Amino acid sequence: MSKKVIPYKDSTLTKKKQVEQMFDNISENYDGLNRVISFGIDTSWRKKVIQLVTDKKPESALDIATGTGDLAISLAQAGVPKVIGLDLSEGMLSVGRKKIEDSSLSGKIEMIQGDSENLPFEDNSFDAITVAFGVRNFETLENGLQEIYRVLKPGGVFVVLETSVPTKFPFKQGYKIHCKLVLPTIGKLFSKDKVAYKYLSDSAAVFPYGEKFNNILKKIGFINVNDKPQTFGVATIYTASK
Repeated sequence: MSKKVIPYKDSTLTKKKQVEQMFDNISENYDGLNRVISFGIDTSWRKKVIQLVTDKKPESALDIATGTGDLAISLAQAGVPKVIGLDLSEGMLSVGRKKIEDSSLSGKIEMIQGDSENLPFEDNSFDAITVAFGVRNFETLENGLQEIYRVLKPGGVFVVLETSVPTKFPFKQGYKIHCKLVLPTIGKLFSKDKVAYKYLSDSAAVFPYGEKFNNILKKIGFINVNDKPQTFGVATIYTASK
């Protein structure tokens, strides 16, 4: 990433610890605010991610930066036998565990606190790995991607859903207004953490989306790298394999 964006500019903590603290702070109302901010469109993007994964009929899947477990739950509901959700934030995981229990999926999904840049798994452990709106929060992007490559099985599928920036008028202008004004304002009004949603906006703006991210994946060693822009380019689904 060309510029390092952190949640709390006056903090002496590392980005990793700041991100953990931030998501702990906003975990209770994260799901509701997410639906409002994205106008609910993110659910259709996630469905496409699930389809890309289940087409490969994986026996095991790892959802990194799982948050409150939306994608992990969907993977299990779609028939993946073993799903692990990993996240830095225990606050987000606690919300996720309650959702998993309510969905009667406790036997299929394990939620663990962990670091995406130091994954607690053996080499070649998972048939599929997903990250939805999480790679831009890695302290060091390439370190996280190298760890994902390490624990993905040969022939396995890696799917990333991440924000990107539209390039065509008027979507580019509308996206900038949404990120600079709407998103931070909603965050300030409804979130306990007044700077969290500004960070989420700022980090999205500097993420190396599209061909730049494709090139980073290829540099790590991933093959069959592809990107699929969604909804005029406000998000992109990336696929790769090992």
